[in-house]
Amino acid sequence: METSFPKNEIQVLLLENIHETAQELFRGEGFRLETVPGALKEDELAERIRDVHVLGIRSKTHVTRRALENARRLLTLGCFCIGTNQVDLKAANHLGVPVFNAPFSNTRSVAELIVAEIIGLARKLGDRTREMHEGKWRKVATGSMEVRGKTLGIVGYGHIGSQVGVLAESMGMRVSFFDTGSKLPIGNIRTCPSLEALLRGSDFVTLHVPGTPKTRDMIGANEIAMMKKGSYLLNASRGNVVALPALAEALKSGHLAGAAVDVFPEEPESNTDDFLTPLRGLANVILTPHVAGSTMEAQAAIGREVASTLVKFVNVGSTTGAVNFPQVDLAPVAAAHRILNVHKNVPGVLRDINRIVSEKNANIQAQILATDPDIGYLIMDLDHDVSNDVRKAIAALPTNIKTRILY
Repeated sequence: METSFPKNEIQVLLLENIHETAQELFRGEGFRLETVPGALKEDELAERIRDVHVLGIRSKTHVTRRALENARRLLTLGCFCIGTNQVDLKAANHLGVPVFNAPFSNTRSVAELIVAEIIGLARKLGDRTREMHEGKWRKVATGSMEVRGKTLGIVGYGHIGSQVGVLAESMGMRVSFFDTGSKLPIGNIRTCPSLEALLRGSDFVTLHVPGTPKTRDMIGANEIAMMKKGSYLLNASRGNVVALPALAEALKSGHLAGAAVDVFPEEPESNTDDFLTPLRGLANVILTPHVAGSTMEAQAAIGREVASTLVKFVNVGSTTGAVNFPQVDLAPVAAAHRILNVHKNVPGVLRDINRIVSEKNANIQAQILATDPDIGYLIMDLDHDVSNDVRKAIAALPTNIKTRILY
């Protein structure tokens, strides 16, 4: 599709080794692509994105309000991962920048790692492997068990949690879940009425919840005390969901028989930085460096998924899948110019826009508007001859945040 802004002048900046599948999509569109292998600090990020139209990041780059305010041409931002808590979503919303992520693409990779860790904990594979590397031969069965017939409790029955349940049930485990929302169980998986009921009745507990104020330290000393003696805790969701000092104490005392943790409250910014946690050195504890979703298949799928949504937004204005923006999608109309307008959600905006359209004798061929508490997002297809005049008049309104035109 031909756009008002030449595609070869649209600048894309991808940080943190985003997969080649994303790069191929952007190059295929004719965009100007720049890649950076690592994350950027706030000062450098604010400077680098001054003239960037599309920014792509993973989990280590923190996009603050200050950086966003310095990005005077930024159209959209993609998080090539599941989480978006590294971005100031409200600031991006207020500045008219939709943020997209990849909520589905690494689901299977995370689920498979959790199942592997359940078996690894049940057989104490981490300890046996370490001992062998140290030259120790300890052929023992004490404390090792099959997972068949054991109960797995899943906290958070979303895309990943439900996949974990399917895989665990196929191995003969009894599976239950607790979720704050109403979810339809798959197979013979049971719903628990409360978090406490799940904790008290599970041999293994795995966490798959988003990072929100409500989930911060949701598994602390009190919750761990509710868990069965000799049970196991796994966390591949968010680092601040589990109070690690309380978990360490429960492991040292023997109340818990083991744990697997992939995410941490504070994580090193690079692979050369030191890593500290109270869980280091404890028996039957599997520690992994935030790699649950890091498979070649997942990274390739994430690259395609996020890049495709970013390209679609740039080309036609679709915000379907944006995490911080009104959801709007309108099929392109042949022989029309498309105006995209982000404005403050206050009374009278649509009246003012319609007045402009009327004064310019413009013919609206298609139009759709969606709002959230702070902003409104309008897509409007108009006749060619008046579209630019309409765009200028809309952009001059005091309620305007961002307006651009597509041809």
